Amino acid sequence: MADTYDVLIIGGGPGGYVAAIRASQLGMKAAVVEREHLGGICLNWGCIPTKALLRSAEIYDHMNHADAFGLSAEGVGFDMEKIVKRSRGVSGQLNGGVGFLMKKNKIDVIWGEASLKDAGTVAVKSPTKKAVEPQHPVPKGVKGEGTYKAKHIIIATGARPRGLPGMEPDGDRIWSYFEAMVPKKMPKSLVVMGSGAIGIEFASFYRSMGAEVTVVELMGQVMPVEDHEIAAHAQKRFEKQGMRIVLEAKVAKVDKSKTGITAHVETKDGKIEKIEAEHLISAVGVIGNTDGLNLEKLGVKTDRGIITADEYGATSVKGIYAIGDVAGAPMLAHKAEHEGVICVEKIAGKHPHVMDKAKIPGCTYCNPQVASVGMNERAAKEAGRKVKIGRFNFAGNGKAIALGEPEGMVKTIFDAETGQLLGAHMVGAEVTELIQGFVVAMNLETTEQDLIDAVFPHPTLSEMMHESVMDSEGRVIHA
Repeated sequence: MADTYDVLIIGGGPGGYVAAIRASQLGMKAAVVEREHLGGICLNWGCIPTKALLRSAEIYDHMNHADAFGLSAEGVGFDMEKIVKRSRGVSGQLNGGVGFLMKKNKIDVIWGEASLKDAGTVAVKSPTKKAVEPQHPVPKGVKGEGTYKAKHIIIATGARPRGLPGMEPDGDRIWSYFEAMVPKKMPKSLVVMGSGAIGIEFASFYRSMGAEVTVVELMGQVMPVEDHEIAAHAQKRFEKQGMRIVLEAKVAKVDKSKTGITAHVETKDGKIEKIEAEHLISAVGVIGNTDGLNLEKLGVKTDRGIITADEYGATSVKGIYAIGDVAGAPMLAHKAEHEGVICVEKIAGKHPHVMDKAKIPGCTYCNPQVASVGMNERAAKEAGRKVKIGRFNFAGNGKAIALGEPEGMVKTIFDAETGQLLGAHMVGAEVTELIQGFVVAMNLETTEQDLIDAVFPHPTLSEMMHESVMDSEGRVIHA
């Protein structure tokens, strides 16, 4: 007889395991089906291990500029194998932590690949996916192949790298973020295709470690989703570091050899430039993991590989839900976690708030860091809003100067008529830690006057947030 659950989640990533924990907290019997590793892409191959790599690059960069801080560091070098080993170790530690949370919350883990037999039945078979590295060992005490029943099924299968025809990652000369995260040696040169968060973080890491890096971006600015002023500042910093950025261009073809690649880069005027490098990193987006789930057979609506779901995660078929990357943009771990909680609380008969996707922050951990929430200036004006803009440069902040980080900017955008905070955008040291202040402010419907009246601690980088707001009212002090 099949095991029966109140909630069964397919996928043990951030959205899936958080949804399972919330279901357990609400008294529901929950299970998670996972085919490869608990914690999903974020914990094992994305958010966490890349930050470990970037931390190594940051320390290496600081060591090479030790003299500026009155310190001496001679013969500075690195061991790529050890850098990668540390990154994988961080992921392994957190992966084990998710397993502990499943056990603590009495959540069954079912190891294998799932498919939907109907709106209340899931079939699980042994994993067939070939991992980039050996799969994590199957945790003790988990269930495996079989048929499982559930009143509610949540699909949280995430997404995978998109491959362009003729330029698909091959694990050798053309890399996805999987291969870029575990290089066997430090490449001397790279072409990065795409300057979104994934592409620019790897470009930044490898450039900091000494590789020659060329970034090819189809759009007219680097980091296309960011505010134009923030992106322009970031580009200048990247180029100052020696990174080459080619905008309004595409990689039309890639020739591979035993020692490298030749990227045929087509510019907006139709000319072709051939760029040689050891590897090409393909970072042109991701596609949802919907293969093998039998969604079409059950009538679950999808749109270009993404499952269509409402604000509570409900799909077109009663009893089936979708959250996280497989349910569409923004494809961020914190969005997936929040969706998981909302979905489960709705299932439990609660009255959860509806998530406002316009208030979800985005962070890119390149050097310099970039963080934003809400509308950028162009979007606000296109929406017909009359805006007031505030700006403040890191050069006017005492803490930034003391840290040796005097380059950067905070930009705030307010509705000129109501004072509503429409968006905040930052570039510079530690802005990924600062952005949450503006996220909270937006969710509390804070006005510029509320922020001006708040007392910010000194000396901190957060004072720049205050100064930027004051600048929107013509009251800036230190600029």
